[in-house]
Amino acid sequence: MEGIDLNPTETKETNDILTNEPNQTAEPQLDTTPAEQPEHTSEHDHEHGHEHGDGHQHEPGPSLNPELMREIEVEVPADEVAKAYRTVTKRYQKLARIPGFRSGKVPESLVRSKFAKELRQEVLEALVSERFRSAIAERKLQPVSEPQLLDLRLEDGEPLRFKAAFEVMPEFDVTGYNMVRVEKPEVALTDEEFESELDRALESQATVEPVEEDRALVEGDWAEIQFRGEIKPLAQTVTEEGVTATEPPAEPITGENVLLEIGGKNTLPAFNDALRGQKVGQELTFEVVYPADFGDRRLAGQTVGYDVTVKAIKRKVYPERDAELAKQLGGNESWEEFAGQLRERAATRKREALEANAKHKMLDELVGRYHFPVPESFVQQRVDARLERGLRALAQQGMTADDMRKLDFGRLRAAQRQEAEREVRASLVVDRIADAEGVVVSDEELDNEVLMLSIQTREPYDAIRDRLAKDGGLGRLREELRREKTSSVLYEKLAS
Repeated sequence: MEGIDLNPTETKETNDILTNEPNQTAEPQLDTTPAEQPEHTSEHDHEHGHEHGDGHQHEPGPSLNPELMREIEVEVPADEVAKAYRTVTKRYQKLARIPGFRSGKVPESLVRSKFAKELRQEVLEALVSERFRSAIAERKLQPVSEPQLLDLRLEDGEPLRFKAAFEVMPEFDVTGYNMVRVEKPEVALTDEEFESELDRALESQATVEPVEEDRALVEGDWAEIQFRGEIKPLAQTVTEEGVTATEPPAEPITGENVLLEIGGKNTLPAFNDALRGQKVGQELTFEVVYPADFGDRRLAGQTVGYDVTVKAIKRKVYPERDAELAKQLGGNESWEEFAGQLRERAATRKREALEANAKHKMLDELVGRYHFPVPESFVQQRVDARLERGLRALAQQGMTADDMRKLDFGRLRAAQRQEAEREVRASLVVDRIADAEGVVVSDEELDNEVLMLSIQTREPYDAIRDRLAKDGGLGRLREELRREKTSSVLYEKLAS
């Protein structure tokens, strides 16, 4: 479990009492397996399993932020320890099945020697978590990370003593949050943007047809070309015989019946300039200097001399915008209905994208106003979540488990840390503002979100809700909805 130092030989019993999520503050559970070395309280190994069935050894940073760490000492009197031992031992006497002894008649001394480890663990389960909860309640502390045992001493007949360390929520004031201003973007869809959306929608129905008239290439035409390109050597030396390349020449680049759109966004400017105004049958010679960051690594930073022949001029022809095309594209009864729905969807996408960007800037401005330490356990949880998403994406792209094992997880975690910390800060600030604004998420809003998850995942509503209720997911989902709602409330209030 995250944030907990476990003795590998005693994880079974410990896992039974560690049931709370790391960010829960009600009735925290304590790991009753003591850390062997005190330094384990600030740094620990963390093995994280991923959904694609592979486990990797991660090495996160310090598990607790010293500025937010609190440490308490607890002592349970010896008579209570002895009583707990007697209670557990009697139960084992009744249940133990040992050859040579009748059920319930196993001597206490034999039970204590044979089940020493199990008895010790059950006594810890009976005493440690309860006394820990009492201790933090007396001190009015609310842990936000799973507590870690720094030292534990338990011997029958002696007091139980332990120390526990954990993080608490930072204290900070969000006064002045309503003074932040963010520029409200112009979200209306322009006619040009709608036409671009329409062109993209019609692209699948378009055909490229030859131009029969005798004319030159103009903007919007498609040139069908044949070409041969020679990559020029990057370095040369001068000998008595003349100029000689110091590196072997690269293989020529050739193409037959290649279509290029004159003025198209994917056509290199050098080709546009050379082809514009040319006619079918003309042969051209020109050079192209490729930028260092060009996508094709063979050509990046290279100079290529091209010989090009224009073989044909073509135009892209779109079908008539009528009811038949509307049915093919979207199942609509008329072209007007299709165009209206397309405009509405495009307008919604533009508005959501621009408003999301504006809200992001607003949160950056808010986070920058307040300086406070953040719980390291929260940061590591965000790093885990971001890394998990990245690994799932790699798996979907075809990366194998063996290749994943070769990844430098220390470097990957370090690369995620800055953004993870920013996300934690933003969440904490928004939570405080939500309190100030009185933002709440109703049960109906939560149910609607669960319904959306059910539709997206195709998991039955009752099944997904029960699962979320059992693993604490409903609480986390309500928190995220509250933050989203608060962000929207703030945006409407602060944007101008």
